[in-house]
Amino acid sequence: MRIALDAMGSDHFPQPDVEGAVRAARRYGHEIVLVGRREAIEAELAKHDTAGLHLTIAHATEMVTMGEHPSQAVRAKPDASIVVGMGLLRDGQVDALVSAGNSGGVLAATLASKGRIGRIPGIKRPAISTVLPNMQGFSFVLDIGANTDAKPEWLAQYAVMGRAYARHVLGIAEPRLALLSNGEEKIKGNQLVQDTHALLDRLGVETIGNVEGKDLVRGLADVIVTDGFVGNVAIKTAEGVAGMLLTLIKQEIKSGPLSMLGGLLARPALKRVAKVLDFREYGGAPLLGVNGVVIIGHGRSDAVAVENMVRVAAEAVQNDLVAHVRDDVAATLTGLEQGEDA
Repeated sequence: MRIALDAMGSDHFPQPDVEGAVRAARRYGHEIVLVGRREAIEAELAKHDTAGLHLTIAHATEMVTMGEHPSQAVRAKPDASIVVGMGLLRDGQVDALVSAGNSGGVLAATLASKGRIGRIPGIKRPAISTVLPNMQGFSFVLDIGANTDAKPEWLAQYAVMGRAYARHVLGIAEPRLALLSNGEEKIKGNQLVQDTHALLDRLGVETIGNVEGKDLVRGLADVIVTDGFVGNVAIKTAEGVAGMLLTLIKQEIKSGPLSMLGGLLARPALKRVAKVLDFREYGGAPLLGVNGVVIIGHGRSDAVAVENMVRVAAEAVQNDLVAHVRDDVAATLTGLEQGEDA
């Protein structure tokens, strides 16, 4: 398997990107194509033992930074690392692409002339998705930022794609599907949520109703659908609360001798909890709806997160994710008015 990795993507590029690629190549045996400035990548590779590893470089002279307007930057920089990487995916030279760069830039690159892979037929808006840990294991949440404004038709598409990912990649035979809202009953929620329920009913897509914000961590649903604005706020709030709790626990453990002794005894359990709450362990977020396997990671990703991004990409390829999404969309959304192609 060949996986392209945007070596200029993370906040501290290219160090964590290259180190993560080395770790992934060593652990999984895949060929990693590092996309970016050759000199900078080679300088980082020289710090590692790469003997026997399948690591190559695809030179790209430019990059899309976090502060740039995504679509404008992609148009102005045809030799940006994310655009070059997307071109490799489009041309079949790699099986997947991962990037911890500007998520809007990744999305824009799927439609750029040099890297255009386009969307799966029937999908008008791709969705960024992620795994969210909860009391029962995890839930799969989408959209978490690709489209801040949404239509019921788009949320219906997210539901179909989310179920396909849960079934074919996460191994959940009958995923429980819910919409994120401010009340459990289907009659609750804003007009978007209510109209989406009506549309899903018409399409024959079963849901368990709604889940509220407090239910995100209870494990009531396997797939949770929302618009990109609400989803992004919910996920970042969950990450912030998890980080706060771990920090407070560490502070309290250090507050006195008895607390420190108790903390020492509880250390194995606390480590396990910290691992469950660590975003790095879950890799990146699949960009569902595009005609290829694309994984987006946090800008603050370190080498561990990058390594797991490669793992998530490989799992999607191995389970033929794009074909399954394409089949499910064709079977479920036939005849559905999808909206404009903007």
